[in-house]
Amino acid sequence: MFAIDKIRADFPVLNRKVHGKPLVYFDNAATSQTPKVVIDAIVDYYSNYNANIHRGVHTLSQEATDKYEEARIKIQKHFNAKHSYEIILTAGTTNSINIVASGFSTLLNEGDEILVSALEHHANIVPWQMLCEKTGAILKVIPMQQDGSLQMEVFHSLLNEKTKLVFCNHISNALGTINPIEEIIAAAHSFGAYVLIDGAQACPHIKPDLQELNVDFYVASAHKMCGPTGVGMLYGKEELLQMLPPYQGGGEMIETVTFEKTTYAGLPHKFEAGTPNICGGIAFGVALDYMNSIGFDAIATRENELLTYGTAQLEKIEGLKIYGTSKKTSVISFNIDGVHPYDIGAILDKLGIAVRTGQHCTQPIMDYYEIPGTVRASFAFYNTKEEIDVFVNAVKKAQMMLC
Repeated sequence: MFAIDKIRADFPVLNRKVHGKPLVYFDNAATSQTPKVVIDAIVDYYSNYNANIHRGVHTLSQEATDKYEEARIKIQKHFNAKHSYEIILTAGTTNSINIVASGFSTLLNEGDEILVSALEHHANIVPWQMLCEKTGAILKVIPMQQDGSLQMEVFHSLLNEKTKLVFCNHISNALGTINPIEEIIAAAHSFGAYVLIDGAQACPHIKPDLQELNVDFYVASAHKMCGPTGVGMLYGKEELLQMLPPYQGGGEMIETVTFEKTTYAGLPHKFEAGTPNICGGIAFGVALDYMNSIGFDAIATRENELLTYGTAQLEKIEGLKIYGTSKKTSVISFNIDGVHPYDIGAILDKLGIAVRTGQHCTQPIMDYYEIPGTVRASFAFYNTKEEIDVFVNAVKKAQMMLC
């Protein structure tokens, strides 16, 4: 039995009203809500042991260090990385991708090729374009098709001995498409290419096994997984993290410093210059504990029910078109004939419903469909079918007002 009332009680924000209406929060693909246990962990840090880590001999510093490193181990175990030092704590998915892109700027040669999928968030496009500008490498695109899936036969045809890097999201933030990353990783490796998977949208819904995937790099953000903003993780295989140069110079990432030469610290500190988001890292671990207490099988079942129900109800609305109909998670992107998505979103907000409108940082997808953007409703395990009913009725009302 999925104890939805108990779960919803864990999230204080779900009790609030917006414009006098009970909040219906369907913008989970942008940022999930935060349970009280995670909020309490943040308050506890600043109330009881706020101190810098890895440097102090005093009690507060040691307590903060222990909690922070315990969180790293929680992340390692959750994702089944081989070593805790293969988990680099970062400012989020975008920061993680840029760390890898910066590292490869010294390792690629002119004429090398890198592949990126057409379904990517801008954060998994722009850093690679910048990398190509620096190195003379060539960016090639794995095209998409009308149902929101990738043209895998074209992907296989693009791979060759010049391919050095392949980048793909695990799940599309704009459409919810689940990409066949196992196939992508295996095929890329057969040509000696390294693979980075953007897991930001996948990790709230599934529990990736990084060793089983045999992926080279995997990135994620805590704020998609009931955690705080401003913290995420970069996983990299040990030998690849050793190969990449540091991203930033500063304190913590050094072994020795003289004016003649600096030597760098070992993993993970080599990539963690400066004072990190200490309470964010600790809270990330608490958020994983919370989600695992519910269980990712239960979460997946619940969210699939919401996706199926929501899709069926929206499809009854004449003139409404859903984008992305291949295998997917709990995201529904849609438009209504003759209506701009922003206008729908503005009316829904007045009715207490939070959705995302626009391009979702995926302009190439919107250009492919020749649309200005979509209305995106994204569900989490703490949402309900009753909320979907409120949402669908509100969409109908917006359509009546705008058409």
